[in-house]
Amino acid sequence: MTETQMLPAALACRGLRKTFGGSPVVDGLDLEAQPGELVALLGPSGCGKTTCLRMIAGFEPIDAGRITIGGRVVADAAAGSRRADPPEQRRVGMVFQDYALFPHLSVAKNVGFGLKGGSQQAAAVHDALAAVGLAGYADRMPDALSGGQQQRVALARALAPRPDLVLLDEPFSNLDAELRVALRQEVRQILRAANATAVLVTHDQEEALSLADRIAVMWGGKVLQQGSPEELYLRPANRTVAGFVGDAQFLPGEATGRRATTDLGEVPLHAPATGTVDVMVRPEQLRLTPATVEEPGNAVVVSRAFFGHDQLLTIALLGGRTLRARLGAYGGIRPGDRVTVSVRGAALAFPQAEGTSSSR
Repeated sequence: MTETQMLPAALACRGLRKTFGGSPVVDGLDLEAQPGELVALLGPSGCGKTTCLRMIAGFEPIDAGRITIGGRVVADAAAGSRRADPPEQRRVGMVFQDYALFPHLSVAKNVGFGLKGGSQQAAAVHDALAAVGLAGYADRMPDALSGGQQQRVALARALAPRPDLVLLDEPFSNLDAELRVALRQEVRQILRAANATAVLVTHDQEEALSLADRIAVMWGGKVLQQGSPEELYLRPANRTVAGFVGDAQFLPGEATGRRATTDLGEVPLHAPATGTVDVMVRPEQLRLTPATVEEPGNAVVVSRAFFGHDQLLTIALLGGRTLRARLGAYGGIRPGDRVTVSVRGAALAFPQAEGTSSSR
């Protein structure tokens, strides 16, 4: 057993529930983060993920369930043992979507806000700014900083008290696309260097897949599946997770054992299935070969989007169904070309949802 496995979970939420206006926003949610781990809480707008973060931080009381941080119970709604520690006693650092910096305070005073004064405060502020690469910015005002610099100040403020847990609520959503990609990698490196445990709330699947050690997919107030990015992408537990994590498309088929008959012919399956199913194929799973006299093809290329490192082709099968195929930068296939489409490797099959037979 490793040292990390012997430690209590940095965060453990059990059966969390929160109701607004009689409707549950968070409904029986379980979530866990191990020491030093970055967990992404991924879900669409309105699924309850920010409410969950606010309950962990202590900004929202829980209606049911229990929250422990570093093995300490900070909230418990069980009858006879009700407990709700205030936010300042939970040892949690928070990074908000809009940074929430005080415009009238310098960078150093923003980072040191809430810390006890004296030499220890000065040292904590210096160390936090150095950790985020802003050691020379202590005397600047927030309005003199770029959006990325303001976000790093917000992260420094969260790290300065050396919290047991850092919570990040859509921290990159206000940044332009190029800066967002660069900054999220910086933030990941900063959190890793600080050995900080963090929970990131996001609706951006690419952000979750590229940053997190583990992802919890949230839908309708519940966590549908938790696992590594690879596990969620390659082995989603159900069609909802499959359709939300990555680019998924579904082919109706009839399954018998480990094979399903579809518009692309017989497709091998990862697990045995029987009856009417939806077969999930990612765009990168599709293989396209130019049609020949001997192999006249089963589809026509409708459009092509070239991205430099790869390309996305839209193809129409002879039966009328449309699919997307992601290929490398080279290949010479162009719109109007007739091609043969097949599936690389095995695919996942899900029971066909009522009324669904589209490719998405």
